[in-house]
Amino acid sequence: MKQIFQSVFAEGRKLYTLNSTPQQNLFSRDSEQKALPKRLFDEEIVVADGKEYRSWNPLRSKLAAAIVKGLPELQIKSDSKILYLGAAHGYTPSFISDIASEGVVFAVDFAPRVVRDLVFVAEKRKNIIPLLADANHPEAYYNLVGAVDIVYQDVAQKNQLEIFTKNCSMFLKPGGFGMLALKARSIDVLQQPQGIFLAAKRELEKKLTVIDYRLLSPLQKDHAFFVCWKN
Repeated sequence: MKQIFQSVFAEGRKLYTLNSTPQQNLFSRDSEQKALPKRLFDEEIVVADGKEYRSWNPLRSKLAAAIVKGLPELQIKSDSKILYLGAAHGYTPSFISDIASEGVVFAVDFAPRVVRDLVFVAEKRKNIIPLLADANHPEAYYNLVGAVDIVYQDVAQKNQLEIFTKNCSMFLKPGGFGMLALKARSIDVLQQPQGIFLAAKRELEKKLTVIDYRLLSPLQKDHAFFVCWKN
């Protein structure tokens, strides 16, 4: 495997993260492949050189899609403190927890049903802290989170730009990075996605420096991924 970012590897067209909570009694890669217990999301698990890797599907993760689409840098470090908005069932947060294995991921979602699933993930991933909260009201969890290195957002709401900039303003450290997976159809179902993305870029640049912007289609239809820097 070829390492491309911190704890992120590629083999052919497949992405993997180095598992920060490896299983016991692992099989070698050359041995007969058997189902390993405790997989979080039925992902493929590969063992090579005594290390365990989890397959990361870009059809299920906007961050993985952005990497496959050529994201030049990944600002998440091993000790990063991350605020993740729209954590859902915890798929992408679990891979970010591999990358920030010595850091912490505050995983926010407002739906009790999915946060319950997120709690099960957090039981196996001690650096994930699930929070049942509405990202529209960051003041509700400010005292629990504090300043962070990364704000990551995947929230399919009409005001997703407002939510992102509000949370970046409140939580993101100077020199920190914001990552936004923007869903065009949640903003306007009639307007062309490209026009929505360009308008969003202009809006973001009023408050942050956009250092990378790329379309995620066809891996994630009608999505764009923005990486922003707070000076």
